[in-house]
Amino acid sequence: MARLVFDIETSALPLENFDEAQQEYLLREALKLEDEPARAARREEILRQFNLWPFTARAVCIAMLNADTLRGQVLFIADDYEEDAVEGGPVEFVPCADELELLTAFWDVAKHYDEIVTFNGRGFDVPFLYLRSGLLNVPITKKNWLGYRFATEPHCDLAEQLTFYGVSGREGAARRFNLDFYCKAFGIDSPKSHGVTGMDVNTLMAEGKYREIAEYCLRDVRATVELYRIWKERLAGIK
Repeated sequence: MARLVFDIETSALPLENFDEAQQEYLLREALKLEDEPARAARREEILRQFNLWPFTARAVCIAMLNADTLRGQVLFIADDYEEDAVEGGPVEFVPCADELELLTAFWDVAKHYDEIVTFNGRGFDVPFLYLRSGLLNVPITKKNWLGYRFATEPHCDLAEQLTFYGVSGREGAARRFNLDFYCKAFGIDSPKSHGVTGMDVNTLMAEGKYREIAEYCLRDVRATVELYRIWKERLAGIK
């Protein structure tokens, strides 16, 4: 059965998008601090976390590959969205006008797959996509990706599998590492080895470097595919 492997990139919404009450709510932990340097540092930390929350960020790129054929698409928001999609071998790069178009295109692809593979998709990618789609009233074609946690169908989350569902807690033998660390440990080309990380997405968006975001997101997915193959061959079935 074909499996869809995907990853998303997100970009924080400007603080000015929120009214005074919302800003106070979002920054309240910083506002409680009396020390000015500490308050400013905490404020910057909170603003960096905006990328993680679907109510303070938007999806700007989704890369997808068929785990078996390695064919797929990279959907990404770009100012030059009127340009034709670009073939990159078996992968098509598709510029989108906005998040609405991006999410609509994603769910149109997703409906053709019964199973998905992610890295930390249960904790981040999937709930982010569900909530952003709900906010924008985009029809969700697959609503079962957050079902029974202790199963690999329909959703195999490698972050869950490589920690055996958190069996060791934060510091034990099966503690969670990031994708970069797992890739290097298993001899997979890390997506971060090319000089771009998820922390750069806001800056790249501001600079109009949309294709760089798309290519980074695709590297994440390719690394996830390789990690999935290793897990399936060597570790799948451990209980």
